[in-house]
Amino acid sequence: MYKKWASYLSIGLLALPLVARSESSTGSASDVDNNLPSQLSTVCATLPTSLDTSAQSLLAQFYRQLGEPTLWHDETRLQTLREQLQQLADDGLDPGDYPLPTQGEPVCRELLTSHSFLRALQHLHFGRLPPAQREPLWRPADQPGIDPQLALLSIAPFAVDDPANAFDLARPALPAYQSLRQAYAKLRLADLPSWQPIAAGPLLKPERSDPRVPQLYQRLHEAGYLQALPDPVGERYDSTLLAAVERFQNEHGLQADGIIGPATLSALNVSPLQRRSQLRVNLERLRWLHRDMPSDGLLVNIAAAELRLYKAGELVWQTRTQVGRPERRSPQLLSQVSRITLNPTWSVPPTILREDKLPEIRRDIGFLAKHDMRVLDRDGNSLDPEQIDWDNPGNIQLRQDAGPNNPLGRMALRFANPYSVYMHDTPSQALFAKAPRAFSSGCVRVEAISELATLLLAPDELPQVETLLASGKTRDYRLRQPVPLLMAYWTVEVDAQGQPRFLPDIYQRDDALAVALDRAAP
Repeated sequence: MYKKWASYLSIGLLALPLVARSESSTGSASDVDNNLPSQLSTVCATLPTSLDTSAQSLLAQFYRQLGEPTLWHDETRLQTLREQLQQLADDGLDPGDYPLPTQGEPVCRELLTSHSFLRALQHLHFGRLPPAQREPLWRPADQPGIDPQLALLSIAPFAVDDPANAFDLARPALPAYQSLRQAYAKLRLADLPSWQPIAAGPLLKPERSDPRVPQLYQRLHEAGYLQALPDPVGERYDSTLLAAVERFQNEHGLQADGIIGPATLSALNVSPLQRRSQLRVNLERLRWLHRDMPSDGLLVNIAAAELRLYKAGELVWQTRTQVGRPERRSPQLLSQVSRITLNPTWSVPPTILREDKLPEIRRDIGFLAKHDMRVLDRDGNSLDPEQIDWDNPGNIQLRQDAGPNNPLGRMALRFANPYSVYMHDTPSQALFAKAPRAFSSGCVRVEAISELATLLLAPDELPQVETLLASGKTRDYRLRQPVPLLMAYWTVEVDAQGQPRFLPDIYQRDDALAVALDRAAP
């Protein structure tokens, strides 16, 4: 039977326009015969819509590389594949998206099984959805992404001996992903409670009474923030409830002040089902991001408004940041910090000029002098503000001189990007104590940025940089070694105890991604 099956498969594979190879061992999608769909139809009665041109190319290259005509005739290997596909549920993927046919010609079952296998590996390693269509990340032209087909063809042959090994290699090894997967797996099969939303109302502060207090007690008890309920539960917001509220706020990226306002109330009203969905969508995000996470360099989580510095894979320093507010979002990007601007001037970006500064100037032209701003033409020449028609100013620039009131503070870290954003100091230091911290116009304000600069510089560079900084003059200092930077967005992290830390979805992206994942499911 095996010889007959192998013979059928060999005939079927000959019908496939396997990629012609010369110097390349894998070929490319452009080498594939355009008649592949009709040729596949000769061995399969029906084809899944997922078996498009790219998938056909990958399937053809996989068998050419495999070196044997049949892979799934071995029942032990096939059973391992079934088990691995079922385990994808713990990754937030739907095992039903990768069907293993049980009917039809043996050659067709072989090919469609391999298609599901390759598709599962691709989704596990790169994500179920294309990130460029959902939450794009900009990268420089000289840092292209990994070719998915080449990556999969380096993993898939491990299925010859052990399909589980292929899945282990495809699954992101990033510790953040592994811990998030464990947390999701725990919640995936759990019986989740349901509850009624807590009603809106006036700010609820400690030592005050409110009819919502019993419901707050119940909610925080069910969520594990209170071990027991008092008997009876009154309407007074006491110290026991305060401690639970502050812990909840801390673990949800909120201002841990014990005051229950709109943001805290909104977080309390997120259902367990929604929290589980939040874990799932962030597994997808980490499948998009894990290859770009720096083992040496800077990582900014935009949703958390936090910056971390890694060296040799170890976290060596972190700080709070302020990121773009929802209408002026900080972008996701991959770049390298290449220089530090000391005592920077600030050239007002066009959007801020149009929406913020021009209305202020029209109300009071003294606004310019008050904020140490100069008006320049497109060539950088100074203009007389009194001679400008501020209702129709034309192509001008506003530049704020260096100094204590400059919004960039004493230094700015520069990196290539098309958004004109950078990381910088700020005179608005008090805002670092807030949460969430979405206050900027897209740039990332960094707390204790001078300390960060010392970590990015070699010890022998520090005296020169300190001298230039003390001069008060604007100078650019180029780093000897550019520092990798990833700015990205995710809204759940898992701590060392395996507990999820939910972050505010400041850009309202989670629900849209959850809907897209649901629509992509079979």
